[in-house]
Amino acid sequence: MKRFFLSLCALAWAHALLANSSADTLLLKPKAVYGKEAKVVSYILDNNHYRKLQLNDSLSSAIFDAYLKSLDNNKSYFLASDIQSFEKFRFAIDDLTRKEDVSPAYEIYNVFVKRSAERMDYVLKSLVGSTFDFTSDEYYETEREEQPWAKTPAELNDVWRKIIKSQALSLKLANKTNEEIQETLKKRYERFAKTVTQFNTEDVFGLYMNSITEAYDPHTAYFTPRTSDLFKQSMSLSLEGIGARLQSDNDFTKVVEILPGGPAQKTDLIHVNDLITGVAQGTAGEMVDVVGWRLDEVVKLIKGPKGTSVRLQFLPAETGVNGPSKEITLVRDKIKLEDQSAKKQVINYQSNGRNLQLGVISLPTFYMDFDAYQKGDPEYRSTTRDVTRLIKELEKEGVDGVVMDLRNNGGGSLAEAIDLTGLFIKKGPVVQVKNSNNQVQVFEDDDQNVVYSGPLVVLTNRFSASASEIFAGAIQDYQRGVIVGESTFGKGTVQTVLDLGRFVNDKEPVGELKLTFQKFYRVAGSSNQHKGVIPDVKLPTALSDEQFGESSYPSALPYDVIKSTSYQKVPDVNNKVIADLNKSYQQRVKFDPGLKKYIMETDELRENLSQTKISLNEGKRRQEMEEHKKKESGAKLDTKVKTKDGIPTDLLEMEDEYLREGILVLTDLVTKRIG
Repeated sequence: MKRFFLSLCALAWAHALLANSSADTLLLKPKAVYGKEAKVVSYILDNNHYRKLQLNDSLSSAIFDAYLKSLDNNKSYFLASDIQSFEKFRFAIDDLTRKEDVSPAYEIYNVFVKRSAERMDYVLKSLVGSTFDFTSDEYYETEREEQPWAKTPAELNDVWRKIIKSQALSLKLANKTNEEIQETLKKRYERFAKTVTQFNTEDVFGLYMNSITEAYDPHTAYFTPRTSDLFKQSMSLSLEGIGARLQSDNDFTKVVEILPGGPAQKTDLIHVNDLITGVAQGTAGEMVDVVGWRLDEVVKLIKGPKGTSVRLQFLPAETGVNGPSKEITLVRDKIKLEDQSAKKQVINYQSNGRNLQLGVISLPTFYMDFDAYQKGDPEYRSTTRDVTRLIKELEKEGVDGVVMDLRNNGGGSLAEAIDLTGLFIKKGPVVQVKNSNNQVQVFEDDDQNVVYSGPLVVLTNRFSASASEIFAGAIQDYQRGVIVGESTFGKGTVQTVLDLGRFVNDKEPVGELKLTFQKFYRVAGSSNQHKGVIPDVKLPTALSDEQFGESSYPSALPYDVIKSTSYQKVPDVNNKVIADLNKSYQQRVKFDPGLKKYIMETDELRENLSQTKISLNEGKRRQEMEEHKKKESGAKLDTKVKTKDGIPTDLLEMEDEYLREGILVLTDLVTKRIG
């Protein structure tokens, strides 16, 4: 039988921390100003939020559950008896908030502190002299949200036994020695023991208030004075780092967005849904294990001055927690406007005996240099100005069609989305905006000029959001172009930020409220909310609605439809054209090796993202890793196969299969138009 031994190895520090931490020293209490803020926030939400919800018993119950989830989202700390003792707050939060009473936040949190100390005490003691049998056939369930709360400490002990065993096995599969694994786990749980004590009274209030605001909708949020300052800094200063937005995902730090123009995007070495497990400074610095760390502490390690290096250890999304980790080096840099601006390329090839040139315009965000504009600089940069220039350059080069690549474009300036749409249509409405009083305002392109009237494909994915959805939706409604890719994010709401200092008279600093107060609608009347823009030609996706996008938020506003506004469709793309393009795509699915490989990889990623059970058997885990390696090497061999079925060989060699499919759809569109 294979066994893995954990030695005593200097766990005294962590035990001393827990032994010396009396309940009194860990108790947190609210400041008087927090009650004032909570009452003001509830009043603003009741009277100004788009939804016109009232903070009542029903909403109180949702807030209660959300706050428990924010503290213990995987049901690994609280006992069922704790939850029962908290039930007195379930239908009282609404009344208490109006009375300037936020005591539930602190009573629940202080019990959480106690349970966390008990858990860490168990974990650290269990590591002493422990053995792990990696031949037994058992699993660890990573998603315990639907599980009942543990009735006894013994039930939680078994959960944590599997957590420790899973982490030890992951380190072993990453070729760590027994000594390295022992040291890593020791430091990791010492860090766990300290994490809860790092929270202060403002942090607890922030968690509680966001449980209240997010009950109205997921984009309404409370910023504590500290988080407000950090938000303002990030908006006004050049960001120095790797160019990725991160969030906590259980014990891991997950990449949720790759920012355009940053090192992560330029190198293409780390991607959305990768799980960061370690951070090291420079080329020779010690790799610091960050599993279980607070998000802001991980960010501090990753960010740094321009030109310095940071090494990241992470679990790739395609293999997840069951696979081996990777290590990369990134050079930190500033993200500049130029890096986020539109770019073009021209792809030349032969198709069906014709020499075709297709232009691709990549648009990472909808931007405008407001400072330069306000200063009267005639050369100020904007999305519409840059794309206009690029289109004119492409037309001089004789392109036969254009792909607008909006993948991972999370939005930006509404005005730019409207103006950009105007480059492809004649004068007309682009988007409708409805406020909480059901008043609808129509935003129009008032320029008769059409900058580009040729064949057009708009490429989208799940992370195309907001302004991207406005542009893609208008192009689709006008039948001006073909939308290719995944359904977009589905965010159809508008927010504004209110300084609570205007409403709270107190010497203590107060925070800000980001409030949802309007909703977007397409010119045809449908909302982008939840559904997003559904592509005309759908590419395979690994991302389910339940896990990614607006539909993954329980409190998201509903999808609905309002009256269509008056607009003039163009005859470029009708139902027959869409049907023919989909028929051609389905033919490629049958014979195109590049597309087959992409579908296989997408299916694998979808399975990995949905996998919540981790095998704790070393043999099975190694077998899974070997199977993935075989599939990877086999797929690489397949892509070298050439075809005579009309797919140009140079396109077969494109690494970006998603863009390649967009180009092939555009090829069909161009050919049909010429024919």
